[in-house]
Amino acid sequence: MIEQFKAAMQNAGITPPDYVIGDGKLHRFHIEGDKAGSKNGAYFLYLDGRPNGWFSDWRGKTGKWSSNGKTQAFTFEMRRQIDRERKQREEERELCYQQAAKTALYIWNKSKPNPHHPYLTRKRIKPHHARLYRDSLVIPIYDESRQLVNLQFISLDGDKRPLTGARKKGCFSVIGKDNNIDKILLAEGFSTAASLHEETGLYTAIGLDAGNLVSVARVIKGLYPQASIIVCGDNDANGVGQKAAIEAAAAVNGKYKIPLNVGQDWNDVLSHGGNI
Repeated sequence: MIEQFKAAMQNAGITPPDYVIGDGKLHRFHIEGDKAGSKNGAYFLYLDGRPNGWFSDWRGKTGKWSSNGKTQAFTFEMRRQIDRERKQREEERELCYQQAAKTALYIWNKSKPNPHHPYLTRKRIKPHHARLYRDSLVIPIYDESRQLVNLQFISLDGDKRPLTGARKKGCFSVIGKDNNIDKILLAEGFSTAASLHEETGLYTAIGLDAGNLVSVARVIKGLYPQASIIVCGDNDANGVGQKAAIEAAAAVNGKYKIPLNVGQDWNDVLSHGGNI
């Protein structure tokens, strides 16, 4: 039974712990690839009566299992355990976000403005609000209250990474001034947004990646309800950038623009003499 339960976890994309306890109590466990010592997975497993169980991880993957393959309704005690686990996880996540925001502010204050960086040269863009921390370009990331909550680090090679443990969903960066604006551009990355702003002069928001565009579009629309939003998506070979841009535009009754050529973003287009 335990091996079947572990197989169900694997099928849901969660690597189960080596040792699973079938006592009906909620247990937390380490998720493979997460920070050492963290316990971002949870499960409970009943082996008496009609064996069944539940499992989840912090990324939102979740599932149910039963020995007969039929979905069974949760008992009051099961739901109470799940609610308690969810509340505890939310509290831990919020504490992690708060600690990361303090680290972000510390690093930002230690970073140098007006940086010279190979990434800027390759992308043919100005630094705008970016700073330099050690050898990385640093992009500030804000939440809906315009508080600094995260940073994006861009290496000499152009690799991008966020601050560990910081909030990301619905968070964004911006280029330009937001005085009396009636139109806002939204792009995935910093270089694309920089090129768009330099070309148009429009206030430009940065969603950080395709998966965050819808959330950021909604936040920006909430902050500037009078402004129309144009989502400037990437033309990805796999279609991810286009799909995200279309969904983000639809979420705020906005418009979208995609480069004509596959594999291009708007930095590719504009930095080589094209037009939007």
